[in-house]
Amino acid sequence: MRILLAEDNLKLAESLVDSLSQSGFAVDCMHDGASADHLLTTQDYALAILDIGMPRLDGLEVLRRLRQRRNPVPVLILTAHGSVEDRVRGLDLGADDYLAKPFALNELEARARALIRRSHGHDRTALECGPLRYDSVSRAFTLHGELLQLTGRERAVLEVLLMRDGRAVNKAALSEKIFGIDESVNADAIEIYVYRLRKKLEGSGVSIVTLRGLGYLLESRDTATSDARQ
Repeated sequence: MRILLAEDNLKLAESLVDSLSQSGFAVDCMHDGASADHLLTTQDYALAILDIGMPRLDGLEVLRRLRQRRNPVPVLILTAHGSVEDRVRGLDLGADDYLAKPFALNELEARARALIRRSHGHDRTALECGPLRYDSVSRAFTLHGELLQLTGRERAVLEVLLMRDGRAVNKAALSEKIFGIDESVNADAIEIYVYRLRKKLEGSGVSIVTLRGLGYLLESRDTATSDARQ
């Protein structure tokens, strides 16, 4: 999943990018509000993490503009010293959660995962598609109870497909959700990851199907049979 981080403290930003990247997120990082606002008008993100005290535009103004454009991306606000006024104004402007500095990195990651789950309509930490099970806390996939060995990119693709909950996602959208803006991406990268995943899911009752003109869809044999009967 792709995240926008807007934080002007360079040391903190670097630490957050490292931590989130190690957890499997693709992170675009900006150090001022105007740059963050520009990306939010041109790119698609699973989550935006906005620090309030940024140059050019503060985080609350970025949030106000975001919601004025009716962009529903979940937003986590970072506040200094837990200011009540900042928290209240942020929530009133449409923030989904806030975190006061200083904070623990694992708490930030937990809140990020929860906001992304809820934005996709999932309240539970575990998601399933037939015998395929995903734990959003550990970000591990199991198949028939056995750990599914995946690379970081394979996991990201499968996570997006599972989060879509039976809806197709096209190649361009998949690429946008798992790669950052500064990454050089091979045009065939998504096809390669989907091919590898299909091999690992082969014979399990779960498959990635291609819907012409629509993209890729994750489905289980039981679901496909039930849909055919209807």
